[in-house]
Amino acid sequence: MQGSFADDPGLLDRLMDLLDLVFPGLRRGAARARTLGAPWESVSTPFIAVDGGCVVSHVGLIELPLVVDGRSEIVGAVHGVATHPDHRRRGHYRRLMEEIVDSCADRLPTQVLTTEHPEYFTPFGFRVVPEHLFTVPRRRPAGAGNLRLLDLDDSADVALLHRLLEGRVPVSRRLGVVREHGVFCFNEGRRSLHYAPDLDVVLCLEQDNEAVTLYDVVGSELPTLDALLDRLPGPISSVTLAFAPDRLAPDATPVPGLFDHDGPSYLMVRGPFPIKNEPFALPRPART
Repeated sequence: MQGSFADDPGLLDRLMDLLDLVFPGLRRGAARARTLGAPWESVSTPFIAVDGGCVVSHVGLIELPLVVDGRSEIVGAVHGVATHPDHRRRGHYRRLMEEIVDSCADRLPTQVLTTEHPEYFTPFGFRVVPEHLFTVPRRRPAGAGNLRLLDLDDSADVALLHRLLEGRVPVSRRLGVVREHGVFCFNEGRRSLHYAPDLDVVLCLEQDNEAVTLYDVVGSELPTLDALLDRLPGPISSVTLAFAPDRLAPDATPVPGLFDHDGPSYLMVRGPFPIKNEPFALPRPART
Protein backbone atom coordinates (compact mmCIF):
# COMPACT_ATOMS: atom_id res chain seq x y z
CA MET A 1 0.00 0.00 0.00
CA GLN A 2 1.02 3.63 -0.37
CA GLY A 3 2.01 5.06 2.98
CA SER A 4 1.88 8.66 4.15
CA PHE A 5 4.49 10.37 6.30
CA ALA A 6 2.03 13.20 6.94
CA ASP A 7 -0.77 10.97 8.18
CA ASP A 8 1.46 8.62 10.17
CA PRO A 9 4.08 10.60 12.13
CA GLY A 10 5.83 7.43 13.32
CA LEU A 11 6.19 5.92 9.86
CA LEU A 12 9.59 7.43 9.12
CA ASP A 13 11.22 5.88 12.20
CA ARG A 14 9.70 2.48 11.48
CA LEU A 15 10.80 2.70 7.87
CA MET A 16 14.35 3.63 8.87
CA ASP A 17 14.47 0.56 11.12
CA LEU A 18 13.97 -1.58 8.02
CA LEU A 19 16.19 0.38 5.64
CA ASP A 20 19.09 0.64 8.07
CA LEU A 21 18.92 -3.11 8.61
CA VAL A 22 19.10 -3.85 4.88
CA PHE A 23 21.40 -0.93 4.00
CA PRO A 24 23.57 -0.27 7.08
CA GLY A 25 24.34 3.42 7.42
CA LEU A 26 21.29 4.61 5.50
CA ARG A 27 19.71 6.14 8.63
CA ARG A 28 22.86 8.18 9.15
CA GLY A 29 22.75 9.40 5.55
CA ALA A 30 19.11 10.38 5.90
CA ALA A 31 19.87 12.23 9.14
CA ARG A 32 22.66 14.13 7.41
CA ALA A 33 20.35 15.11 4.56
CA ARG A 34 17.83 16.36 7.13
CA THR A 35 20.42 18.67 8.72
CA LEU A 36 21.00 20.06 5.23
CA GLY A 37 17.33 20.92 4.83
CA ALA A 38 16.40 17.94 2.66
CA PRO A 39 14.46 15.47 4.84
CA TRP A 40 13.70 12.06 3.38
CA GLU A 41 9.94 12.49 3.72
CA SER A 42 9.98 15.70 1.68
CA VAL A 43 11.02 13.90 -1.50
CA SER A 44 10.07 10.22 -1.22
CA THR A 45 6.66 8.58 -1.42
CA PRO A 46 6.70 5.24 0.44
CA PHE A 47 5.02 2.09 -0.78
CA ILE A 48 5.06 -0.31 2.15
CA ALA A 49 3.97 -3.65 3.55
CA VAL A 50 3.29 -3.70 7.31
CA ASP A 51 3.13 -6.58 9.76
CA GLY A 52 2.32 -6.02 13.41
CA GLY A 53 2.98 -2.31 13.06
CA CYS A 54 6.45 -2.90 11.63
CA VAL A 55 7.40 -1.94 8.07
CA VAL A 56 8.56 -5.22 6.55
CA SER A 57 8.91 -4.18 2.89
CA HIS A 58 9.39 -0.86 1.12
CA VAL A 59 9.77 0.61 -2.34
CA GLY A 60 10.16 4.38 -2.55
CA LEU A 61 9.33 6.76 -5.39
CA ILE A 62 10.95 10.15 -6.01
CA GLU A 63 9.90 12.64 -8.67
CA LEU A 64 13.27 13.43 -10.22
CA PRO A 65 13.61 16.49 -12.51
CA LEU A 66 15.94 15.74 -15.41
CA VAL A 67 16.93 17.10 -18.77
CA VAL A 68 16.86 14.18 -21.20
CA ASP A 69 17.98 14.67 -24.77
CA GLY A 70 17.54 18.43 -24.38
CA ARG A 71 14.02 18.29 -22.92
CA SER A 72 12.97 18.86 -19.32
CA GLU A 73 10.89 16.11 -17.78
CA ILE A 74 10.04 14.57 -14.43
CA VAL A 75 10.83 10.87 -14.12
CA GLY A 76 9.88 8.45 -11.38
CA ALA A 77 13.02 7.37 -9.52
CA VAL A 78 12.56 4.06 -7.70
CA HIS A 79 14.74 3.65 -4.62
CA GLY A 80 15.08 2.12 -1.17
CA VAL A 81 13.91 -1.33 -2.28
CA ALA A 82 14.08 -3.51 0.81
CA THR A 83 12.32 -6.41 2.52
CA HIS A 84 13.06 -7.64 6.03
CA PRO A 85 14.95 -10.96 5.89
CA ASP A 86 12.25 -12.67 7.97
CA HIS A 87 9.50 -11.60 5.54
CA ARG A 88 11.00 -12.45 2.17
CA ARG A 89 9.45 -14.79 -0.40
CA ARG A 90 5.94 -13.77 0.64
CA GLY A 91 5.15 -11.59 -2.38
CA HIS A 92 5.60 -8.21 -0.66
CA TYR A 93 8.20 -6.91 -3.10
CA ARG A 94 6.23 -8.03 -6.15
CA ARG A 95 3.05 -6.35 -4.93
CA LEU A 96 4.82 -3.08 -4.11
CA MET A 97 6.59 -2.95 -7.46
CA GLU A 98 3.29 -3.54 -9.23
CA GLU A 99 1.75 -0.68 -7.21
CA ILE A 100 4.64 1.63 -8.14
CA VAL A 101 4.32 0.81 -11.83
CA ASP A 102 0.56 1.35 -11.73
CA SER A 103 0.89 4.66 -9.89
CA CYS A 104 3.37 5.96 -12.49
CA ALA A 105 1.39 4.84 -15.54
CA ASP A 106 -0.23 8.19 -16.36
CA ARG A 107 1.81 10.89 -14.63
CA LEU A 108 5.37 9.52 -14.72
CA PRO A 109 5.65 7.40 -17.87
CA THR A 110 9.43 7.07 -17.51
CA GLN A 111 10.90 5.43 -14.42
CA VAL A 112 14.56 4.95 -13.55
CA LEU A 113 16.57 3.16 -10.90
CA THR A 114 20.12 2.05 -10.21
CA THR A 115 20.93 -1.39 -8.89
CA GLU A 116 23.57 -4.10 -8.56
CA HIS A 117 20.88 -6.68 -9.42
CA PRO A 118 19.06 -5.87 -12.65
CA GLU A 119 17.48 -9.32 -12.67
CA TYR A 120 15.23 -8.23 -9.80
CA PHE A 121 13.62 -5.51 -11.95
CA THR A 122 13.42 -6.89 -15.49
CA PRO A 123 10.16 -8.75 -14.68
CA PHE A 124 8.52 -5.34 -14.15
CA GLY A 125 9.55 -3.91 -17.52
CA PHE A 126 12.84 -2.26 -16.55
CA ARG A 127 15.76 -2.61 -18.94
CA VAL A 128 19.45 -1.89 -18.53
CA VAL A 129 20.77 1.11 -20.46
CA PRO A 130 24.56 1.20 -20.85
CA GLU A 131 26.50 4.08 -19.32
CA HIS A 132 29.95 5.50 -19.98
CA LEU A 133 32.67 7.48 -18.29
CA PHE A 134 34.53 10.03 -20.38
CA THR A 135 38.26 10.63 -20.50
CA VAL A 136 39.44 14.09 -21.48
CA PRO A 137 42.80 14.94 -23.08
CA ARG A 138 43.94 17.55 -20.58
CA ARG A 139 47.30 17.96 -18.88
CA ARG A 140 47.65 21.02 -16.68
CA PRO A 141 50.34 22.52 -14.48
CA ALA A 142 49.42 23.40 -10.92
CA GLY A 143 46.46 25.78 -10.89
CA ALA A 144 45.48 28.56 -8.54
CA GLY A 145 44.04 26.12 -6.02
CA ASN A 146 41.45 28.65 -4.87
CA LEU A 147 38.71 26.13 -4.16
CA ARG A 148 37.43 25.92 -0.63
CA LEU A 149 35.57 23.11 1.06
CA LEU A 150 31.98 23.88 1.91
CA ASP A 151 31.31 23.69 5.63
CA LEU A 152 27.98 21.91 5.71
CA ASP A 153 27.67 22.56 9.43
CA ASP A 154 27.55 26.28 8.64
CA SER A 155 24.11 27.64 7.79
CA ALA A 156 25.52 30.16 5.32
CA ASP A 157 27.23 27.44 3.29
CA VAL A 158 24.10 25.28 3.38
CA ALA A 159 22.09 28.23 2.07
CA LEU A 160 24.70 28.77 -0.64
CA LEU A 161 24.41 25.13 -1.71
CA HIS A 162 20.61 25.28 -1.92
CA ARG A 163 20.75 28.52 -3.89
CA LEU A 164 22.98 26.89 -6.47
CA LEU A 165 20.94 23.68 -6.59
CA GLU A 166 17.70 25.62 -7.17
CA GLY A 167 19.13 27.78 -9.94
CA ARG A 168 21.48 25.31 -11.54
CA VAL A 169 21.82 24.60 -15.21
CA PRO A 170 22.19 20.95 -16.22
CA VAL A 171 25.76 19.76 -16.47
CA SER A 172 24.70 17.95 -19.65
CA ARG A 173 21.81 18.52 -22.04
CA ARG A 174 22.00 14.88 -22.99
CA LEU A 175 21.24 13.74 -19.43
CA GLY A 176 21.42 16.23 -16.58
CA VAL A 177 19.66 17.30 -13.42
CA VAL A 178 17.85 20.53 -12.51
CA ARG A 179 16.16 21.94 -9.37
CA GLU A 180 16.84 18.82 -7.30
CA HIS A 181 17.85 19.00 -3.63
CA GLY A 182 16.92 15.85 -1.71
CA VAL A 183 18.79 13.15 -3.62
CA PHE A 184 21.82 15.43 -3.99
CA CYS A 185 22.00 16.10 -0.25
CA PHE A 186 21.59 12.41 0.59
CA ASN A 187 24.27 11.29 -1.88
CA GLU A 188 26.77 14.11 -1.43
CA GLY A 189 26.10 15.41 2.08
CA ARG A 190 28.76 13.17 3.62
CA ARG A 191 31.30 13.82 0.88
CA SER A 192 33.55 16.80 0.30
CA LEU A 193 31.99 19.57 -1.76
CA HIS A 194 34.28 22.19 -3.26
CA TYR A 195 33.26 25.79 -3.95
CA ALA A 196 34.91 28.11 -6.47
CA PRO A 197 33.97 31.62 -5.26
CA ASP A 198 34.95 33.48 -8.41
CA LEU A 199 32.95 31.07 -10.61
CA ASP A 200 30.11 30.62 -8.07
CA VAL A 201 29.92 26.87 -8.63
CA VAL A 202 30.09 23.80 -6.41
CA LEU A 203 32.14 20.86 -7.66
CA CYS A 204 31.66 17.21 -6.80
CA LEU A 205 35.06 15.74 -7.55
CA GLU A 206 37.82 13.40 -6.48
CA GLN A 207 41.47 14.23 -6.97
CA ASP A 208 43.95 11.38 -6.56
CA ASN A 209 47.47 12.65 -7.11
CA GLU A 210 47.31 14.01 -10.69
CA ALA A 211 44.07 12.21 -11.66
CA VAL A 212 40.78 14.12 -11.42
CA THR A 213 37.28 12.66 -11.64
CA LEU A 214 34.49 15.20 -11.91
CA TYR A 215 31.02 14.00 -10.87
CA ASP A 216 28.94 17.17 -11.08
CA VAL A 217 29.12 20.95 -11.43
CA VAL A 218 26.39 22.97 -9.73
CA GLY A 219 25.87 26.59 -10.72
CA SER A 220 23.63 28.99 -12.59
CA GLU A 221 26.23 29.11 -15.37
CA LEU A 222 28.56 26.36 -16.48
CA PRO A 223 32.20 27.46 -16.73
CA THR A 224 34.57 25.94 -19.25
CA LEU A 225 36.41 22.80 -18.24
CA ASP A 226 39.71 24.65 -18.44
CA ALA A 227 38.40 27.31 -16.05
CA LEU A 228 37.41 24.60 -13.58
CA LEU A 229 40.74 22.82 -13.83
CA ASP A 230 42.58 26.08 -13.30
CA ARG A 231 41.02 26.28 -9.83
CA LEU A 232 42.35 22.88 -8.73
CA PRO A 233 45.56 22.57 -6.76
CA GLY A 234 48.48 20.57 -8.10
CA PRO A 235 49.28 19.39 -11.62
CA ILE A 236 46.75 17.32 -13.59
CA SER A 237 47.64 14.45 -15.89
CA SER A 238 44.23 12.85 -16.45
CA VAL A 239 40.60 14.01 -16.31
CA THR A 240 37.50 11.82 -16.22
CA LEU A 241 33.92 13.09 -16.45
CA ALA A 242 31.25 10.92 -14.86
CA PHE A 243 28.49 12.52 -16.95
CA ALA A 244 27.87 13.20 -20.62
CA PRO A 245 30.51 15.67 -21.89
CA ASP A 246 28.42 17.57 -24.45
CA ARG A 247 28.67 20.87 -22.55
CA LEU A 248 32.11 20.65 -20.96
CA ALA A 249 34.32 18.53 -23.21
CA PRO A 250 32.89 17.44 -26.57
CA ASP A 251 36.32 15.97 -27.38
CA ALA A 252 36.08 13.47 -24.51
CA THR A 253 36.45 9.75 -25.25
CA PRO A 254 33.65 7.51 -23.97
CA VAL A 255 34.66 4.41 -22.03
CA PRO A 256 31.89 1.87 -21.36
CA GLY A 257 31.62 0.36 -17.93
CA LEU A 258 29.60 0.11 -14.77
CA PHE A 259 29.18 3.21 -12.69
CA ASP A 260 30.63 2.84 -9.19
CA HIS A 261 28.18 4.36 -6.71
CA ASP A 262 28.86 2.72 -3.35
CA GLY A 263 29.50 -0.37 -5.50
CA PRO A 264 28.92 -1.18 -9.18
CA SER A 265 25.45 -0.19 -10.31
CA TYR A 266 23.43 -0.55 -13.50
CA LEU A 267 21.09 2.18 -14.68
CA MET A 268 17.70 0.77 -15.57
CA VAL A 269 14.82 2.49 -17.34
CA ARG A 270 11.16 1.67 -17.82
CA GLY A 271 9.13 3.48 -20.44
CA PRO A 272 10.26 6.00 -23.05
CA PHE A 273 13.89 7.12 -23.00
CA PRO A 274 14.88 9.20 -26.04
CA ILE A 275 18.69 8.86 -25.79
CA LYS A 276 19.49 6.18 -28.36
CA ASN A 277 22.91 6.43 -29.94
CA GLU A 278 24.96 8.82 -27.81
CA PRO A 279 26.91 7.78 -24.69
CA PHE A 280 25.88 9.23 -21.33
CA ALA A 281 25.82 8.63 -17.59
CA LEU A 282 23.38 9.66 -14.89
CA PRO A 283 25.42 11.91 -12.55
CA ARG A 284 26.27 10.42 -9.15
CA PRO A 285 24.33 13.04 -7.13
CA ALA A 286 21.10 11.99 -8.88
CA ARG A 287 21.46 8.22 -8.54
CA THR A 288 18.85 6.56 -6.34
